[in-house]
Parts: sequence; C-alpha cells; structure tokens
Amino acid sequence: MKLPTILAATAFTILLSGPARAHCDGLDGPVVSAARQALAQGNVSRVLIWVQAPDEAEVRNAFAKTMAVRTLNPEARGLADQYFFETLVRLHRAGEGAAYTGLKAAGRDLGAAIPAADKAVAIGSDGALVKMLTEASIEGLHQRFQKVMATKNFKPEDVQAGREHVKAYVEFVHYVEGLHMATRRAGHEEEHSH
Repeated sequence: MKLPTILAATAFTILLSGPARAHCDGLDGPVVSAARQALAQGNVSRVLIWVQAPDEAEVRNAFAKTMAVRTLNPEARGLADQYFFETLVRLHRAGEGAAYTGLKAAGRDLGAAIPAADKAVAIGSDGALVKMLTEASIEGLHQRFQKVMATKNFKPEDVQAGREHVKAYVEFVHYVEGLHMATRRAGHEEEHSH
C-alpha cells in the first residue's frame, strides 16, 4: 500500500475519532436530496437505499402519505415534504446507530473533510482528497512531535513542566498509535480485497 493512501486512511480514521459531523441530516445533505428526487419522480426506490430493510415499510408508508397530501396545495406540499424528510432522516440515523436531532439548515459548515469526500465521489477521483488528508496527517504528527521535543528537557523539580511534557507525550503517542492502527486496518482490508 502506498504511503499517501495509508496516511489518508489514517487521517480519516483520526478525524472520525473526534466529534463526527454528520451531513445526512441536513436539508442539503444526500438523504434529503434523494428524498427530493424521489418525490419529484414519484419513485420511492430512490430513498430506500438510505434505510435498513426493516424500516422500508415505514418509508413506503410515509412516501405514500406524502404523495397523496402534497397535491392539495403549496402549503400542504411543504408540510408533507417536511414530514417525509424528517421520517427518512430519522430512520437513516437510527440505522447508523445515531440519534435523530432534527433536520439541519442547508449551508452549514461541515469542515473540509465531508465536502472533499463528496467532491471525490462526484468527480470520480480521490486525488485531492488523498492530498488533503495526507497533508493533515503529516502536519498533525509534526506538531505533536515538536511539542514533545519542546517540553522534553524540564528540570526534575519542576512538576508543572513535567506534566506539560507528559501531556504532550501522551497526545503524541496516541496520535502515532491511531496512525499505526489505521495503517494496519488499511493493509488488512487491501489483503482481503484481492
């Protein structure tokens, strides 16, 4: 496996270990986008891929109700669509093991990783994504290492300075461990993909 691929996989894993920024619950996210297409085309199959099989009946039922009500008037259409979006996103989030906390506004800040991942899928190339994640991994490693080195030579009687070194050391080692674990996982997945 090539170093950039390993580092990109590692950066992704480390990014995931922090607070996750879901975009599937946004009004401009992929789930609601699929729901808009399904409603426009009258084809519930476009959204069934976003939910687990046991939830399919509930989605079909919500879709049928939405399609029936949305023809009444523009206000009914808006309410019906919102009901369908909420039902679909709630079931999608449950299938991921995540809580549903309501639909989020379009245009919110998702950071750099999610838009870059979506763009890679849209254009069919992960080159820019690999570059971004590789650079982030290297920078993260370098910063943590420099902090360890800057705090390393403390006087034994300076307990506070010693604690600062230990904190920097622990953060550095955990980061390295995360990189290593992601590398091993990435290599293991590649072995089984052939």
